[in-house]
Amino acid sequence: MSLNFVKMHANGDDFVLIDVRGRSNPLDAERIRALGDRHRGIGFNQLALLGDCEDAAAQLTFYNADGSSLDTCGSATRGAADLLLRESAARSVWVRTARGLQQCLRLDDDTVSVEMGEPHFHWPAIPLARDLDSLNLPLPGLPAACSMGNPHCSFFVDDLEPLDIASLGPRIEHDPLFPEKTNVHFIQVLDRRTIRLRIWERNGAIPLGSGSCSCAAAVNGMRRGLLDSQVQVLCDGGPVTVSWDGQGKVRLAGSVTRVFSGWL
Repeated sequence: MSLNFVKMHANGDDFVLIDVRGRSNPLDAERIRALGDRHRGIGFNQLALLGDCEDAAAQLTFYNADGSSLDTCGSATRGAADLLLRESAARSVWVRTARGLQQCLRLDDDTVSVEMGEPHFHWPAIPLARDLDSLNLPLPGLPAACSMGNPHCSFFVDDLEPLDIASLGPRIEHDPLFPEKTNVHFIQVLDRRTIRLRIWERNGAIPLGSGSCSCAAAVNGMRRGLLDSQVQVLCDGGPVTVSWDGQGKVRLAGSVTRVFSGWL
């Protein structure tokens, strides 16, 4: 069986889309790892499968390059939405993920805006190992935690430049406080509508960007009273915009770029 794929990136956060609508999914963890190998496969941070869905344009299922699954990926959701919006020549489309139905929009500047679901702050939903105030965790630096369908831990710092992300990130990721490990953010607030973000991604990487991490970092800054309800997040690879009204779904907007397509 041959499979067509599209390789895309969102400000350097790269992913692969495979459309399996109308057919069964032939991929298992071993095959996904082979595809994710940057030397022997296609290479990606995440893989998204577009499957059949009764109440949306597609059901999106996400995988990491190591074959493990995840509930959400903001970059790949924007990429899938871009593909579906072009396919339908529409300005709006709905997709379904493990986070529920999500509306995706084509904005006037040709960027894509997607719903990312509601953030969760109660300790078992993140999850944390015990009942704690997720806004002020008992770790050096007093970070905040939340879930965007995956766990996030946000540190607010005065200056990002001297930080050794590759050393700090793994220690926090594997702290016993996080039974499922955690994504780690280091955030410098530039003003109430702008932050600079650097990321240590769960399972070991310093990505150029991440949609869900951008959302969680902005949300935790809003919870702290540091940020307005719409924030530009400046990642290593470029900017995205995060909006949250303090109680509903988070919305993520930014560019996506098609790199190449092919077949397997």
